[in-house]
Amino acid sequence: MTTATSLFQREDKNGNMWLALNEPVLASTSDHGIEPMVLPSEVEVGEAMFKELLSTAEAKTGDINIALLGGRGAQQLHRLLGEKAATNEIDELLARLNVFTQDALAPLAMGNGLSFVRDFERILGEAFFAKIKSFTPMQTDTPDLEGALTDYLNKLESLGGLDIFFIGHGPEANDASHLAYIKPFSGARAHHMAGIIPISSSILEHHISKFKAGGSEISAEDEAQCRAAQYILTLGPAAILGAKKVVQSVVDADTAPAKISTYAKVRQTSLPQDEKELAGLLDANPGLWIRLHSNVKSFVLPNVTSPNN
Repeated sequence: MTTATSLFQREDKNGNMWLALNEPVLASTSDHGIEPMVLPSEVEVGEAMFKELLSTAEAKTGDINIALLGGRGAQQLHRLLGEKAATNEIDELLARLNVFTQDALAPLAMGNGLSFVRDFERILGEAFFAKIKSFTPMQTDTPDLEGALTDYLNKLESLGGLDIFFIGHGPEANDASHLAYIKPFSGARAHHMAGIIPISSSILEHHISKFKAGGSEISAEDEAQCRAAQYILTLGPAAILGAKKVVQSVVDADTAPAKISTYAKVRQTSLPQDEKELAGLLDANPGLWIRLHSNVKSFVLPNVTSPNN
């Protein structure tokens, strides 16, 4: 039985289920563009992401709410956080962190080596999770995925939303792209906070390949269970646009070369003024949602923007 809530309402779009805020969302349709900040190495991308976390911590008091990025995009940030958590260097910062995951495959055992939770634990380490204020993953091992996702959103909203949405960029067919796991033609709209959408073979293959490229140890049983997943749980456009800051990293054009053209398309596509046309374009290429946020840092490696380097 779905958890009762007054905050969200269910909307079904062509087989995709989205949880939307009940109250109207005034989403800006202003195009802020996206300007890549090219850094020479993954280590320096991780350090730049860490500096964004520090600047947020300095600019506010109290809790800091973040959504962690899975896969290779933020692994250097996670390694850096894990190293510092093993000391007392950033204990005050860690004690303020409410950490959320942003996407997941389901159904999937929470202990599966292809879950983002296991990858976070592997790289961030025990000390990090012992010192942060809270950790809230998306539940993928429950028969009531909608109820669990609603509970997750209720907690996020009760804490005031995200201060930083650490986000990546995933390739899709026809040079389209996804953010979090908002895939093309899933019906995502600006007021959708999170969704449960059917799995696509392209995202499933991308998920498994990026975990392998990132060095995760994956058993045959884990991979078989992952390939049997039926749904994607994902934060939606409202969570991205509602975050106070979006920090993007695109570092794996060597193992996912399609990102060179898909990232370029996000940068170069002209956004129409007509709201209906814009909604159709965003549905076809969800990577463009990031262009509507006014506070974005997009850190990339040289081979993402200059593939011959």
